[in-house]
Amino acid sequence: MKFETRSVHVGVDKDSAYNSATTPIYPTSTFSWDNLTTNRGFDYTRSGNPTRSALEENIASLEGGTQCRATSTGMSAIVTTLHLFKPGDHIIAGDDIYGGTYRLFSDVFTRMGLKFSFVKMRDLSKLEAAITPETKCIWIETPSNPLMNLVDIEAITAIAKKSNIITIADNTFMSPYLQRPFEFGVDVIVHSTTKYLNGHSDVVGGCVVTRDDELSQKIAYTVNALGLGCSPFDAWLILRGIKTLGPRMQAHQRAAMAVAEMLDGHPNVEHVYYPGLESHPQHALAKKQQDGFGAMLSFDIKGGRAEAEKVFERSELFLLAESLGGVESLMEYPETMSHASMTLEARRQAGITEKTIRVSIGIEHPDDLVADLKQALDF
Repeated sequence: MKFETRSVHVGVDKDSAYNSATTPIYPTSTFSWDNLTTNRGFDYTRSGNPTRSALEENIASLEGGTQCRATSTGMSAIVTTLHLFKPGDHIIAGDDIYGGTYRLFSDVFTRMGLKFSFVKMRDLSKLEAAITPETKCIWIETPSNPLMNLVDIEAITAIAKKSNIITIADNTFMSPYLQRPFEFGVDVIVHSTTKYLNGHSDVVGGCVVTRDDELSQKIAYTVNALGLGCSPFDAWLILRGIKTLGPRMQAHQRAAMAVAEMLDGHPNVEHVYYPGLESHPQHALAKKQQDGFGAMLSFDIKGGRAEAEKVFERSELFLLAESLGGVESLMEYPETMSHASMTLEARRQAGITEKTIRVSIGIEHPDDLVADLKQALDF
């Protein structure tokens, strides 16, 4: 089946009693056993739930994996993967990753004995130079948040395999509709399902997708042991959202390109970060490993914080809000919002400044979004 068909049907047709067209929600906390050794496949919702399993089956199919575990948030998905490692293990990540991921790595898990290096992974020589005998993982975020830098997934996985290092890719920005990291050799994929997979800004969730039996078993054990599983109702909402993932991503991208092109020519914009523009330094790489350019973009405004604030105040359609991937368009200020958890030095090292504005393009009509942002910039 094609992607759009699998989005609608995989994991959905589960109601043998009444042939419901949608997957039932099983809000139960526990399941009765037939006898002391036999149950119907589920015993307690922390360990597994039919609605959650339906979502996991769907996402695994879309990413090309064999197993998926749906978690309570995107951060709990990342926490799950970090439990693959032990104190003393070293992980390499980009220096311009999502602020919440950076905080988790640099603060929380360093206190648990893991070691992290943040490098400009676009430069493969810098990546290779950061590898030590203790390196066990390379963390991939492409495009990066918020500067839309791309890394060559296939090249990185080739480097990793030579040193028996596993690769984990955060595929939230692209969704499996536009990028499938398993096709380029990645070992584990994580998502914040809050974003494009759900797509309606009405739930938080995450997932970890695997295709190796040993890794799958470790991930499943951790999600159960730590109680990180997604609730049945949240799983149902995400599964409902995935049904329209393909058409939504097409609408998102159409508007994103129109907005990026307007920004690229606006006199009050200093720089636009969007892989769909031919001026983007990794435009060719985006065409190689993505099936589209996505709906996230950032730009640097001429001036600084005062000028950025004017844009937020003047816009009528773009909500000043964190998160991304919903049907409504959002703008946010990484300096005080999504990346405030990074140190000032780390933000500047990554290239995030007081000029930077991150935009999540929704599915509104492109003409309306362009007109609104243009008038917000015409000050």
